[in-house]
Amino acid sequence: MNDNLYDVVIIGGGPAGFTSGIYTAREKLDTVLLEKSMTGGLPNVTDLIENYPGFPEGITGPDLMIKFRQQAEKFAVKIHEYDEVLSIIPGDKYHNVQTEKKEYKTKTVIIASGGLPRMLNVPGEKEFTGKGVSYCATCDGPFYKDAEVAVVGGGNAAIQEAIFLTKFARKVTVIHRRNQLRAAPILQQRAFANKKINFLWDSVPVKITGNNFVEGLEVKNVKTGEISLEKFDGVFVFIGWVPNTEFVKGLLDLDSEGHIITDQYMNTSLPGIFAVGDVRSKKFRQIAEAVGDATVGALSASEYISEL
Repeated sequence: MNDNLYDVVIIGGGPAGFTSGIYTAREKLDTVLLEKSMTGGLPNVTDLIENYPGFPEGITGPDLMIKFRQQAEKFAVKIHEYDEVLSIIPGDKYHNVQTEKKEYKTKTVIIASGGLPRMLNVPGEKEFTGKGVSYCATCDGPFYKDAEVAVVGGGNAAIQEAIFLTKFARKVTVIHRRNQLRAAPILQQRAFANKKINFLWDSVPVKITGNNFVEGLEVKNVKTGEISLEKFDGVFVFIGWVPNTEFVKGLLDLDSEGHIITDQYMNTSLPGIFAVGDVRSKKFRQIAEAVGDATVGALSASEYISEL
């Protein structure tokens, strides 16, 4: 085989990326995994994962991702960190994956690039990011010992992180635009039972205030239109994720939110390019589901190569 031509280039080093690599490398396909920062993805900032099979007592996100990486390395997946993909140039015989550092020629591409936290896009958010505004409770929670913090959102991530923050903060206020949570019932049950957590329903943040550091939040009631100023030492935002698909805009078919559209075998709109995990257009986003996507995508890539 041409040394400069890979069988598989995987974009993204989270659960979906590593699983893809484990499967393609086990198929004896020459596989390289590209990650723009450090590997691990979203689980790296998750305190406890208790719904991934095989770990009845739960496992921390970083510990789980270390195991994923070790298994990928065992099958000789080449892992290149801190190399961001800028574009994919499709071809008939192979595709070119252009990164900041070099160009990779490959028979197939598996996109497992995940996403980034969705921002509130309100005044004060950018100015106070890192100065009281955070998108990662696991990273920044210990800085808020005996403080009062707000958590914006009502899904699984928001409620998980609110519960985690009670280890440090004196009071955690969950701000949600609806009058009921979207999180899993077991998480809701834990949050409602936690005396440190209270709720601000039917409300959205409109401005983050402070001097050198966050001091408060202007909150609007969506039903009455009334705006109130609430005092907080920190604001944690968990309102969803934006897919990392900038590098394929105009190349692949995307849905209205920018996720990559695939069929049931993870084929995108271009032959030889597959998409798996959170970057794919679908309803649910869980680690176990990302692993399932990646398994199908890797086997589809293997089948595609054998038919070339």
